[in-house]
Amino acid sequence: MNPFSKKECIILTVIFFITAISVFSSRSIRLYSTAAVSSENGSVLFLYEQTTLDGLAMILVNHDIRIDTQEMLWAGQTLGWRNFRPGRYEIEGRLTYGQFLSKLARGLQDPARITILPGLDPGRLSRNLSLQLRADSTTFRSLFSDSSDVALEAGLSGEELFSRMIPNSYDFYWTTSAENVARRILSEFDRAVKNNLADEIENHPLSLEEIIILASIVEWEARHNEEKPRISGLYLNRLNRNMMLQADPTVNYALGERRRLFFEDYQVDHPYNTYRILGLPPGPITNPDLASIVAVLRPENHDYLFMVATPQGTHRFSRTFEEHRRASEEWRRWLREQHRIRDQREREEGG
Repeated sequence: MNPFSKKECIILTVIFFITAISVFSSRSIRLYSTAAVSSENGSVLFLYEQTTLDGLAMILVNHDIRIDTQEMLWAGQTLGWRNFRPGRYEIEGRLTYGQFLSKLARGLQDPARITILPGLDPGRLSRNLSLQLRADSTTFRSLFSDSSDVALEAGLSGEELFSRMIPNSYDFYWTTSAENVARRILSEFDRAVKNNLADEIENHPLSLEEIIILASIVEWEARHNEEKPRISGLYLNRLNRNMMLQADPTVNYALGERRRLFFEDYQVDHPYNTYRILGLPPGPITNPDLASIVAVLRPENHDYLFMVATPQGTHRFSRTFEEHRRASEEWRRWLREQHRIRDQREREEGG
């Protein structure tokens, strides 16, 4: 005999459906709430390797993304997002669990803006890239050897490949391989220089490799772009007259230091020291920017053969050695005065 009356059965059925609907609605609200994951000021999440749902929860514990990690574990199991790809992910505003977890599971990375600075050496460039991308500095540094795959496929030496890492800003995915980073930057060099300046390169007395070598010296020497054509013209004048280049940056390169040079430094026995060799050094000393390359292609037409630094960070140019000697002495007097002022200030502070 049925212990419940018909009326009671109806009431129990209604209660069951109401409860089921409430539970379903609660789960749906939790699953699809746009406030489940939030980062009001924007946050960047890095996954260094393939990560499980539990691993992701551990990473998020100490992250500034606002999320209930226990509820996220439940949501991931429910929605089927349980494994997440390495990458750099920008999290901004409010997201549902599904939006957040599917982004990471599908590997939908946000590109990073990478800036290549001019006037670097291979070591510094490699370190800078490793700070901005997943590959380490050793991997990047190995690209600039003669035996690297990228150098070989481009028909370049390691030094030549490095010198064509043309300064600019690039968008890369964080997990992009070091090789593909170099290929992309090299393609930008080919577009901006080899293709866009092809006629000027063809008609220049120097080869492309020599143009880049001279541009690398101009890059190191000049602090201001407006001086680059004049400096380039001076070096070309010296080359055309079969004079030693006598470029201080090549001595710094030979010494492996960026500092003020002393008399004995110019005597260093090194194939890049243009105070001891005639003509251009055997390779580039920096990665020149487009302005330095264009300055070599379009040098200022003048008779200057000498230059010396000025207190303003520019150069004073001279046509004769006598003019240069006087300008150099003025520069040395200024330096001595600065040293005197510095020493006096240190004595006063120490006393």
